[in-house]
Amino acid sequence: MADRAHQIDAFLEASLDDSIRETAQLCAQPSVSATGEGTLECAELVGQLLERHGFHVQPFATAGNPIIVGRADGQSDRTLLFYNHYDVQPPEPLDLWTSPPFEPTVRDGALYARGAKDDKGEFVARLAAIDAVRASHDGHLPCGITFVVEGEEEIGSPHIAQFVQEHLSLLTCQGALWEEGGIDPDCRPDVVVGARGALAVELSVETMQRDAHSGRAHILPNAAWRLVRALAGLKDANERVRIAGFYDQARPMSELDRELVDALPVHEELYRDVYGVKAFLLGRSGKELNRAVFEPTCNIQGITTGYQGAGTKTVIPARATAKLDFRLVPEQDPEDILAKLRAHLAAQGFDDVTVTRLGAMWPAKASPDDPLVQLTARTGEEVYGLPAVINPLAGGSSPIYAFATPL
Repeated sequence: MADRAHQIDAFLEASLDDSIRETAQLCAQPSVSATGEGTLECAELVGQLLERHGFHVQPFATAGNPIIVGRADGQSDRTLLFYNHYDVQPPEPLDLWTSPPFEPTVRDGALYARGAKDDKGEFVARLAAIDAVRASHDGHLPCGITFVVEGEEEIGSPHIAQFVQEHLSLLTCQGALWEEGGIDPDCRPDVVVGARGALAVELSVETMQRDAHSGRAHILPNAAWRLVRALAGLKDANERVRIAGFYDQARPMSELDRELVDALPVHEELYRDVYGVKAFLLGRSGKELNRAVFEPTCNIQGITTGYQGAGTKTVIPARATAKLDFRLVPEQDPEDILAKLRAHLAAQGFDDVTVTRLGAMWPAKASPDDPLVQLTARTGEEVYGLPAVINPLAGGSSPIYAFATPL
């Protein structure tokens, strides 16, 4: 076993430059799912990389961006599935980048580009690791490998669930690893076994056919004020969401989850330094910061209305929009929350506020005691030399649910 580990290490070291080149090649190709920029070209590039690393590739068209499946046989009848995505977030604001987002640049020993982290770098790292394992097993894989690489994760993966349902036999596996892994700030391997759900919506209101001069603010309705009042009714001063029934299906944190969460490192000072905050919500500190991930949230992403240019403009906005996301905990259903949001606004007298569904993801969570979770934790400890941290629930969301139930 030790000899094989040395073989893998040596292979990865020898192929590091190739992996960096492949990561840079992938990151140089824009693939912004929010706008569609470069996604088709990037899907083709993903297929080429999989073929280069010995996978049989099948592209699948969807109503959105293509899903690329790569398969390689192994020496056993067991299969491990890897999920990755090739799309990225919009790179704006561009003036905050030291180097252009789609021109990969190495600085201080690190590669900087949009997608280098989340999720193109992780995808290439997995290809390199699989090559190393294959080389250490006389050119064979010990088990089958299936890659599912989609191009819409950053916009809520609207087509992945249907794809999985339609191709269950193709995706049959005995275990799955999600899009990324990593180490925590203390350099301990971080094994995350769950993700919160999400509902993204846009609220919009129109009070007039056109903007008006603010000299008529005493008689004409202001869309900005109308929307602000609607938003203010969504949460109270104690951060509780005021939508009726919002918490009804939320599953409380189990004792095992609490034990795992309380064992996680608390990086209070790191958060203060990174985000420049003097205090956390509700005066939370210590372990309370980690436990709060089991509480669903309502977040305003942004508000657009009225005049945003230099100086001043005496205008009454006729239209206002806000984008929101709700992070949901296990057992909450984003479609149920959407219906309750609409009912809440109507009950509060805001039935003129239009709610547009932008995307949804269901919560998903594996058991921390699952054999694959435990194997991953042991392997992480073996590689990094430090005990792994098992995190029961990530703060973000991903389409794990699309695979967890049917597979």
